[in-house]
Amino acid sequence: MTATYFAPSGGHPPQTQLLTDRAVFTEAYAVVPKGTMRDIVTSFLPFWDKTRLWVLSRPLTGFAETFSQYIMEVAPGGGSNQPETDPEAEGVLFVVEGEGVVTIEGTTHALRPGSYVYLPPSTQWALKNQADALFKFHWIRKAYEAVDDLPAPDVIVTHDDDIAPTPMPGTDGKWATTRFVDPADMRHDMHVTIVTFEPGAVIPFAETHVMEHGLYVLEGKAVYRLNQDWVEVEAGDYMWLRAFCPQACYAGGPGRFRYLLYKDVNRHMALRIR
Repeated sequence: MTATYFAPSGGHPPQTQLLTDRAVFTEAYAVVPKGTMRDIVTSFLPFWDKTRLWVLSRPLTGFAETFSQYIMEVAPGGGSNQPETDPEAEGVLFVVEGEGVVTIEGTTHALRPGSYVYLPPSTQWALKNQADALFKFHWIRKAYEAVDDLPAPDVIVTHDDDIAPTPMPGTDGKWATTRFVDPADMRHDMHVTIVTFEPGAVIPFAETHVMEHGLYVLEGKAVYRLNQDWVEVEAGDYMWLRAFCPQACYAGGPGRFRYLLYKDVNRHMALRIR
């Protein structure tokens, strides 16, 4: 089945539109619907030309603690030769619209919808939009937690089409995860995956775990249980889930439900409040 990836287009609703959106912000979770991603809430970054972004999450007391997530929109001719200003930051790029090129340590790679790039800390890279249309991608950033005697991870450049999804045991393939990183590779302290539910598939229990989540809906719609609430989500919506926030899901169809998922992994729990 051909994958689709939703990307925001900005703009503003008319003055005649009533306030009927689904945005929710709580101490346990947040829902940022696609309808909130308008021109007025875009941001800009130093050393990026012809580029704007929507900030979906950022480290903030009472909100995301381990990561930030942006949707970048690069106009034709735009990009950056100095994209990352924090040498301790690692990053993942996931393309949702258009075409671009990323140059990593002198090697250039073409990017298209579904492309995935992992960038270790202190990596030299640049990104350009040399096409005639907008180029849009997620950029997830985290301060890398180094461990003695473990080297930093390697650069990864791959594509959604090139990774066979791993079915969740006992689900007949109705619930599967596309893993771009080997879960057994302890060098990695975060995973960014794609989770796919076929119509009718469910998370049939309230997951409660230490991993913080960012979920961006790439395709389809579902009903998600977040803490004690059921919320409807669809392509273009974003969810943030605090560690230990109970979560479950029912994918009602008519098509499959897919989301880009961030989680922090493979490290001891800090014993001091940072």
